Amino acid sequence: MTAGLADLAARRHSVEALLVARAAARLRDCGTAVPEHEVADPDRRLYALLAARDPHGAHSTYNALTRRVISYCRSMEHAGRR
Repeated sequence: MTAGLADLAARRHSVEALLVARAAARLRDCGTAVPEHEVADPDRRLYALLAARDPHGAHSTYNALTRRVISYCRSMEHAGRR
């Protein structure tokens, strides 16, 4: 998550930054300081970046990364309820 936050702050559209951009609202709700960004359609950009790196594995990689971000957010939400 740290790499994505740093990349987003530096306006680098890395895989990590696009993941953070996708989950920005939920991460902010959990108390994470997410930099303001102007990433249009981070979902589509993320998939395109993954497909450029590995056309045959992009779909499974996209889904795996999405599950990791969701898991992270759920953990943060659960920790906040204590």
